[in-house]
Amino acid sequence: MIRSCSVCGTKNRIPARHLADTGRCGACKSPLPPINEPIEVESTSFDEIVGEASVPVLVDFWAEWCGPCRMAAPEVRELARETSGQALVLKVDTEAHPELAARYRIQAIPTFIVFRDGQVALQRSGVASIWEMRSWLAPTGAPAA
Repeated sequence: MIRSCSVCGTKNRIPARHLADTGRCGACKSPLPPINEPIEVESTSFDEIVGEASVPVLVDFWAEWCGPCRMAAPEVRELARETSGQALVLKVDTEAHPELAARYRIQAIPTFIVFRDGQVALQRSGVASIWEMRSWLAPTGAPAA
């Protein structure tokens, strides 16, 4: 993933396994904080991030036309901000990437999947509160369903 330094503007390539880490700009050496917003992904970056992440990954499967998805979006953004450095939050547009939706048998949206060590740890459909999403990312998160 490419991130621009907030100090000098240099574009830095951040490997998927380090998205939750604090890094340094290659040019000015200023700190690059962990990702603190949902990451829009397609198939290749999805596989790379889920497979290499050192922290839990919550994936929001959504579509632009979906009212409940739009209701959940602010909660998902806030969760990404709160869990920066401890978890990653991805967003998959099911209209743009139906192959990912098919892979995980997404039949209703929004659907949330939590991955730990590249494996599905939990899958839930429907709008969820930020408190519920936080519990999914806790070290003793709920088992897959």
